[in-house]
Order: sequence, then structure tokens, then C-alpha cells
Amino acid sequence: MIEVVASMARGPVFLAGELMECLITFTNPMSHLSTSASSEMLAWASAQIHCQFHASENRVALPAQGNKQDVQAESDTVLIPSRDSYSELVPIDGPPSFRGQSVKYVYKLTIGCQRVNSPIKLLRVPFRVLVLQEPPFPQDEEVSPSNPFLEEEEASRRDARPLERALDMLMATTSRRCPHMFNITNMRGKVAKFCIFKIVYRLGEDIVGTFNFSEGDIPCLQYSVSLQSEEEIQQPYQRRPGQAVSVTGHGRHLESCLHTASSHFSLPIPLNVTPGFSTDIVSLRWRLHFEFVTAREPMEPPTVLQNQSEVTVWSGAEHVDVDTFSWDLPIKVLPTNPALASYMSQFTGTNSINI
Repeated sequence: MIEVVASMARGPVFLAGELMECLITFTNPMSHLSTSASSEMLAWASAQIHCQFHASENRVALPAQGNKQDVQAESDTVLIPSRDSYSELVPIDGPPSFRGQSVKYVYKLTIGCQRVNSPIKLLRVPFRVLVLQEPPFPQDEEVSPSNPFLEEEEASRRDARPLERALDMLMATTSRRCPHMFNITNMRGKVAKFCIFKIVYRLGEDIVGTFNFSEGDIPCLQYSVSLQSEEEIQQPYQRRPGQAVSVTGHGRHLESCLHTASSHFSLPIPLNVTPGFSTDIVSLRWRLHFEFVTAREPMEPPTVLQNQSEVTVWSGAEHVDVDTFSWDLPIKVLPTNPALASYMSQFTGTNSINI
């Protein structure tokens, strides 16, 4: 028996274009009673990156090759067992890992091996891929602090690391704050002023927004904010014309706000969700979905006399005529550092098999 163990030491999450390294060990776990005749011989072994595509037959109309496709890396990815490790660039033009309602993209490292005079066995190690599909801002913009004492050789070495520069750009663009102000109104008048500090986020960040109801003319009884993703099948692949977009919720904040001058919310973006992306078949967008409940008539706040000695209990109205309306604010969700995403990954980056 030969035990094969594959371990991704850096973690199971990678950026597209990043070098993936996996330590693969082959051992013959013999007991103290075993002899040299009990040892086994490995005939061959190989490793390759696969991206497997799944589609819902009810929502996606694909060409004749079927709803399940297995796409391999273009270059040869043969493992040399004597080196103990396998390395390969994660395809930069591939889709991100995604498990949607209509489409799924699943990545795995497949290791095939065979013991002499034994059947072929496959060891699969699933991993996650994050994709930066477009530069956050122009490539020629400086994103890291300049050091006048940095020698030219070190500077050129820094510029030669595109992955690190991409992460620098990612962190820089999602760290910039540019407050956006919105007047929330319905058919009866102004309800509140809303402020959000930015609309571009990375995985793991908190979305923070504030409401100022003191500037409103219409009483707001309640509001809710939901973080939602929209999965849309591209028109050529839609099963039905005008097919509805699939909406998935990832968090909700609900608050009663009658007679409240101001309020705020904080919604975390989970580390395990997929950032926005687009392929020939599907696109994923992000938004904040707001719902408001407002009163049709003015509602006077409770009053307390200055010299009143008795305790007064104020109770709200038993019946209030209300209006409800909603509003969607598009936002951008980008990847984060793969090392950070690895902490919340469902994958361990390690797997083993006996052959």
C-alpha cells in the first residue's frame, strides 16, 4: 500500500494568475514486521488543474455538449514525483469559484497515480479561485508609498510581481472613502437623507450607512437594508425570454425608527461569497436593497411637561395608515487577500488516498 497526501501549505484560496503550489508525498507505511519485499513501487503519477462547470437545465440553455463540462488548463501540468511538489499558474482568464442557483464553477486539483499491477486511482483536492476581472484604477497610478532610498534594482523587482501589485491596487481602491449622499423620497415628500461612505468593497468588509430623518417631512416607521447578489444568465443562454434574475440575500438589518432623528446600520460582507464577475454565460452583481414603511399622516412625538411629577406612559397609535416602497443601490464587491479568505474556506487544502 502507498499513501498519497496532497497539501496546499499556503491555503486553499488563490487569485487567478497566482502560482499554486501543492506538496505531494508518497509513503509506504510499513510496520516493524514488514520486510523489503513488502515495499511497493509507484508506476506513475500526474497532476492537473480542472474547472468543472455545472448548469441548471431549467434555467440555462447550453449547446449540445451538455450541462456539465470539465475544462483543463491549457499547459501541460505533469507532476514529477521525485520533486515532491507540484506547481502551476491558476489560469488568469478562467471564471471564479461560484455556486449559484443556475450556474456553478468548481475548481479542483486532480492527482492521478498508479501502483505497479494495480488500478489507477484519483485524488482530488478542491480549492477556491478569486478573480480580479478589471483593474480598480489606471495601471500607471502609484498605489504604494514611494521610498527615495529604494535602489533601482529593488524597485524593478517590486514591479515584476504583478500579483502583489494587484493586491496593492485592490487594497488601495477599497480603502478610499468618498461619501455618497441620497435623498430618500416617496410620492408624498422627503423621508430622509442617506449617506454611505463608499460603494466599492472587498470581501470581509462592513458596509456602513447612516440615515438622517430630521430632514424628512414624512414620518418613517421602519426601514430594512439587505445585502443581495443578482445572478443573471446572459441573454443567448436564457431558457426563456425575459428570464427573471435570481436574487440571493446575504444579510439583513431591520430597525424601527419612528421619532428617531438619525440611525445607522452595518452589514458585513461574508468572506465565503463570490465577488462580482461576468462570463459569456452568467453575470453576478451586488446591491443594497432598502425597504421603507412610512406614515401617510403626520405623527406627533410624545411630549413631557417640564414640571410634571407623575410618570407618563406613552403608547403608540393602534392603527396607522402606511405606505411602503423600496430602493436598490448597486455596489461593487471585489476579492480580498487569498490568505485572509483561506481562514473562512470550507476547504482544508489537504486530502489523502491509499493506492
